[in-house]
Amino acid sequence: AIDEYKPLDATTNPSLILAAAQMPAYQELVDDAVAYGKKLGGSEEEQIKNACDKLFVLFGAEILKRIPGRVSTEVDARLSFDKEGMIQRARRLIDLYKEAGIGKDRILIKLSSTWEGIQAGKVLEAEYGIHCNMTLLFSFAQAVACAEAGVTLISPFVGRILDWYVANGDKKTYEPSEDPGVKSVTKIYNYYKKFGYKTIVMGASFRNTGEIRALTGCDYLTISPKLLAELSKEYVKLTPRLSVKEAQVCDLEKIHLDEKAFRWHHNEDQMAVEKLSDGIRKFAADAIKLETMLK
Repeated sequence: AIDEYKPLDATTNPSLILAAAQMPAYQELVDDAVAYGKKLGGSEEEQIKNACDKLFVLFGAEILKRIPGRVSTEVDARLSFDKEGMIQRARRLIDLYKEAGIGKDRILIKLSSTWEGIQAGKVLEAEYGIHCNMTLLFSFAQAVACAEAGVTLISPFVGRILDWYVANGDKKTYEPSEDPGVKSVTKIYNYYKKFGYKTIVMGASFRNTGEIRALTGCDYLTISPKLLAELSKEYVKLTPRLSVKEAQVCDLEKIHLDEKAFRWHHNEDQMAVEKLSDGIRKFAADAIKLETMLK
């Protein structure tokens, strides 16, 4: 798919790696990761952890052969509430890439957008020059905290927000401009541009091409091969819906969030609370399946 659509960047997560690791074409990478885990030794648990990290990096390295930009590699979701644990794991992944001859400028470390994850991102960026991609981002509070932390990039989710509203509300279909996920990313983009934050907004998790068209003009979008295929068949002129110029005249006010304020504002958004915890659980479950397979 990467060879076909030639994106600038690409992303991985535990669910995507789990699916790819089960494909015959990639058995060699799995074997290499297992051999690496055994070579480093230690307890079975340590061997599996090392093999997992190596597998993520091996897939990342394969992707980097095919793209000009950066690959995102995810820190274990089970560390989502462990700031120090995330920092250590991120540095470990960067070291593994370095061993593979790949510099940190081509890597984005993906962290869950919990308070602890955002603070880990702040340390990794400021102290280690490691670029972070804050994922599982559903609330405006998460976006504000990420901007204040000075992370490189955020991945605010669109489709998963829509899923929640469809499942929990009376309305089952939305026009793209009224899509709750589209509205969320639009607000975040406008806020970042109005107040001059350098953090890149990369809309993610799309359910249809209408959502993508409604966010034309966003810094980056991460789009699945299936939707790229649909877009390639659409012959319509795209006009940017988001722009820095319009963002600068929007009526959003600047806010500052310390930990207490962040937790309160995030907690006020039921959708975000549920989707964040659900996302962490699902990524953790796939990480465990991957470990079981390696075991």
